[in-house]
Amino acid sequence: MKNRYAIILAAGKGSRMKSSLYKVLHPVAGKPMVEHVFEQIEPLNTTDIVTVVGYGAEKVQEQLGERSKYALQTEQLGTGHAVLATADLLKDKEGTTLVICGDTPLLTKETLTKLVNHHEQLNAKATILSAVAEDATGYGRIIRNDENLVEKIVEQKDASESELAIKEFNTGTYCFDNQFLFNALTKVGNDNAQGEYYLPDVISILKQQGEVVTAYTMGSEEESMGVNDRVALAKANQLMKKRINEQHMRQGVSFIDPDNTYIESDVVIGADTVIEPGVMIKGNTIIGNNCVIRSHSTIIDSVIGNHVEIKSSTIQQSNIGDYSDVGPYAHLRPHTDLKEHVHIGNFVEIKNASIDNGSKVGHLTYVGDATLGKDINIGCGTVFANYDGKNKHHITVGNHVFIGSGTILVAPLTVEDNSMTAAGSTITKDISKNDLGIARSRQENLKNYAKKLPYNK
Repeated sequence: MKNRYAIILAAGKGSRMKSSLYKVLHPVAGKPMVEHVFEQIEPLNTTDIVTVVGYGAEKVQEQLGERSKYALQTEQLGTGHAVLATADLLKDKEGTTLVICGDTPLLTKETLTKLVNHHEQLNAKATILSAVAEDATGYGRIIRNDENLVEKIVEQKDASESELAIKEFNTGTYCFDNQFLFNALTKVGNDNAQGEYYLPDVISILKQQGEVVTAYTMGSEEESMGVNDRVALAKANQLMKKRINEQHMRQGVSFIDPDNTYIESDVVIGADTVIEPGVMIKGNTIIGNNCVIRSHSTIIDSVIGNHVEIKSSTIQQSNIGDYSDVGPYAHLRPHTDLKEHVHIGNFVEIKNASIDNGSKVGHLTYVGDATLGKDINIGCGTVFANYDGKNKHHITVGNHVFIGSGTILVAPLTVEDNSMTAAGSTITKDISKNDLGIARSRQENLKNYAKKLPYNK
């Protein structure tokens, strides 16, 4: 097997994006475009991946890290000039080099593998990844000879009427024999309106030398789309969303309305889970089997067990154990850890807290910086007062505890096993095992006082 190399073209500023963010770092399905491209290249078993950077180079390097080597294109003088910037790293190597743009997030590893295999099997010096469209306006057309090899690429402005009728076009992704590529690049000129060095000119040079140039036609035109502005970015997100949702459905996940469900690319969902409309699942989230994620829930970077139900709630960087349920309208903030059979009801907020098996936090409650044991009942309107204005403090609640409605637990505090609090209490001292904590003023009823109030006159 030949050595394989890849060059990712990622030096352009992307002025049509109208953004301070480097173009290839704009996200599609929650991940920068260049990251999508890189991940689809990795399975090709490349010896080296070289990313050509320019404007915003340090940001791309932060994203890809040591997985890639880098070449700096100090001036943006065309795609041929960009590839030539990698010469010091690649020009003396033998093998196959894939050249791909960093703004093509929809290309798949399956298509790229077929492209490279096609190139190597035909022993070509260059292979163009082509696509077929009913309307190829704006693209360079692929002109083939009688042997079905590529004769030339004709740009839109230079094409004859018969050439304009051709539906096969150049996607801008290529495979080259590496040494032939760099030899030809030294012969590419910039005698054109833009004064730039174009990579497609390499095709013409190789044809003039009598070398074999082929084209591999991909199965889906959508994959070839480059993202140059916000309109294309939105379309890429739509297409990626559709692809991701279809993949989940084929793995046994049910979507009630996939067009109105947003799942990012790294999310894992188990079989027989049901996703209702308006759900957003982001980041490195893992959802188990037989779950129900109800409408308008948002889940980010969280791990959800099996047989869990989430109802119209927001979950962030949290773990939820098997057979638990959350919501509606609950908010699990970072570092919430629910064990099995835990119930979190409506309008409950939890942050940096662990809740053990079988415990219930029914409604209108805040739990922060706390450790809760098993089989606890937290009454309505309970507040874990964990912040003194400067520092956060911890509250520990033991097993089989009953917290009465309207209780305020003031940290730091320990409530031991089998104890309880009376409704409406403000608890500032530890409660020992089996004790009742009660801290409220004694009620007094003033005879006939209500008659004096204005609304009773």
